[in-house]
Amino acid sequence: MKVKNLEKELEKIFNRMVQEDFRAELIAETVHPDYRFSAKNLYRYLILRDFDLRKIHDSLSDLGISAMRSGEGYVFANVLLSLRLLNLILGHEMQDDFDIEYKGYRKSKKMLRRHANELFNKAQKKHFTEIMVTMPTEAAEDVDLLRSLVDAGMETARINCSHDDIPVWKKMIANIQAVSKELKKDVKIYMDMSGPKIRIADLKVLSKKGKEKSFIKIQTGEHLTLTKRTTDGKQAVYGDDNSLISGSEVGVLLPQIIDDLQVKDRVFFDDGMIEAVVTKKTKTDAKLLITKAYKNKLGSGKGINLPDTKLNLPSLTERDIELLPFICKHADIVGYSFVRTPEDVAALYKELENFDCPDMGVVLKIENKEAFENLPLMLFEAMKRQKVGVMIARGDLAVEIGFERIAEVQNQILWLCEAAHVPVIWATQVLENLAKTGIPTRAEVSDAVQSAQAECVMLNKGPYIAEAVATLKNILISAEAHSFKRKNALRSLNVARNTLQKMY
Repeated sequence: MKVKNLEKELEKIFNRMVQEDFRAELIAETVHPDYRFSAKNLYRYLILRDFDLRKIHDSLSDLGISAMRSGEGYVFANVLLSLRLLNLILGHEMQDDFDIEYKGYRKSKKMLRRHANELFNKAQKKHFTEIMVTMPTEAAEDVDLLRSLVDAGMETARINCSHDDIPVWKKMIANIQAVSKELKKDVKIYMDMSGPKIRIADLKVLSKKGKEKSFIKIQTGEHLTLTKRTTDGKQAVYGDDNSLISGSEVGVLLPQIIDDLQVKDRVFFDDGMIEAVVTKKTKTDAKLLITKAYKNKLGSGKGINLPDTKLNLPSLTERDIELLPFICKHADIVGYSFVRTPEDVAALYKELENFDCPDMGVVLKIENKEAFENLPLMLFEAMKRQKVGVMIARGDLAVEIGFERIAEVQNQILWLCEAAHVPVIWATQVLENLAKTGIPTRAEVSDAVQSAQAECVMLNKGPYIAEAVATLKNILISAEAHSFKRKNALRSLNVARNTLQKMY
């Protein structure tokens, strides 16, 4: 691209940011004072990514100008300085008749680190990225386990409210606090709310020999009825010639999802191991066709993902609200499971106000397609509190958006959060084989290196979890010595364009 044309393309972006800065200012007035500049920067980033920047960036790189790939945290300054340099090359005089607040790379980096320190820990250490570990039930009794985790590098203890109960959690918290005091190392307590559990109901199916089973057998091409009726489940029945006489049947823990399902909607079971599509709907049932079955069994309690379905479920359940007083009293951070809209964020904030816990950190868990598509709007709402973060829950997210897209989408989440100066937690299957077997795979070590882009990394429980924590700590120290964040190609982002259309 010729320099004159390059200048014109960059001016389009610059002028649009200037013209729409009043919108950025209006949004900034609604958020916490610590996030006012961040809100403006995020809005400018959405404008920037409404453009396809690949040709612009390549041409700027040829001139030795561009920093587009590293400008998420300081969008306006990046565009302004690039445009000024182009004007110098062309011998043009640039008019600086705008009154817009902007910050450069160093200040934006400090802002993100400050927000991360406020949410997590402020202690100085060899690596910046925090290490979070999910607490096993044994943590309620085994103080030595907790001591080994803190010694290895754990800085945040995660308690999953989908498991165990309040008496067990109280013991865990007491042990965590005792070990933290003993070792003189601050350990934050993070509690994950369960959110709506979209799962298979309990199955009690009799085998041919009369033995009760908690699963049904499934195969590709078979028909399955998902029902809101009370059922123990049914196994598919085949004739002597192997022709299907009647399909299988299972119930759901949240019957109301049947109302929201539509014909042609995809339905995934058991982390995507079984794929189906809705072929027929009644008031009580959704008839499904199994399109792919990587497993031949579907058991009680297995998860259900509905990437095409607009759910009318509250993200904040009655059980979550019941637990909030306990969480507010004992935890530093609360994880918001299955949050999907800015209205969901506002609902949690209203409850937190009722329980008077203004210092509680809030982490939005991005677990489904709708949450990802609404992420910018949810960030604007989330920034009304001082301590906020985002978790990339890659397990459910990968099922919903497709495994082939998870790397792309997790990068987009990182970019959007960096633009908002909001810290990110990288979660799901990090060093999982090491934690479970004591031996890491090459792929998961590479993934752990990539996790240094985030402000926190979450490990799940396993017999070798202390070794996994120590390994991750060493990986983070090495990785952070080489880079801060990573940059990619700059095509326009649908999530940016769609968000701007919703806001206009």
